[in-house]
Amino acid sequence: MDLPSQIDIFNTKLKEIQQSHVDIIKISQEAILLCRNELSNLKMFIKLKEFTSTQNEIQFFKKIKPIPASALIYYLKIYAFESRFSKTAIQFKQKFIDKAKNKSYQFLENYLDFVNYLEQGQTHLDVSYFTRNQSVQIMMIHTDDYFYDLNFNTSHDMLLAKINGHKRFIDYLESRLNKRLDQSGNATLKWTSSKVALTELIYALYHAGVVNNGNLDIKELALELQKIFNIELGDFYKIYSDIRLRKHSKTKFLDELSCRFIDEIDHQDS
Repeated sequence: MDLPSQIDIFNTKLKEIQQSHVDIIKISQEAILLCRNELSNLKMFIKLKEFTSTQNEIQFFKKIKPIPASALIYYLKIYAFESRFSKTAIQFKQKFIDKAKNKSYQFLENYLDFVNYLEQGQTHLDVSYFTRNQSVQIMMIHTDDYFYDLNFNTSHDMLLAKINGHKRFIDYLESRLNKRLDQSGNATLKWTSSKVALTELIYALYHAGVVNNGNLDIKELALELQKIFNIELGDFYKIYSDIRLRKHSKTKFLDELSCRFIDEIDHQDS
């Protein structure tokens, strides 16, 4: 299989992952595995097949490899961000987004000359930047780079991938911030009963398996309902433990909900 076809298949699989889940954490996890596998495939490809020209080598390290490499960096950053963001108190969420965005902007600023080289479509340094020439500036390579290998890296190919990954991540954070501002500015649903009552509802829905056919964990369901109802439950596991220790009805809110619903039906039918 030729490289363009291989990359097309990779992009198709990545799109399928993006469309198969609602939860960004799951999307990120599967995308990271896909990207790592694709990089391994590309590494094996060039190990078995020599480049026929310098231009082909430049094409690979400037146009082909950075596609899965930048996606890997992008989804690694999303996974790290969202894993912490979900645990951040509501009043600090906007600050958390701004901090992550500024960090990515700072990365781009650190390599502004190379960013400009790429954005201006320059090519006069491509031989130095995107071929495995031992005379290149090795100082550009960082030991924490993913899949670092002298035969699989040039001085700038992973830097290019990182730049593209950070740019995509900034766009993601902008979208995340706008979504958050919309939610805070136009929120129409607010939970006005107790946190204990909402916890009862969450666990009832979870154990009944009526959301996503039961294919999500309790934490995901709790986080989504907190967003919908604009409430912070805190340690809902402890709340659930307290519910289980009740001496009388363990489903006080659900019982009350059922009674009110039945009363209303009886009233309308009378």
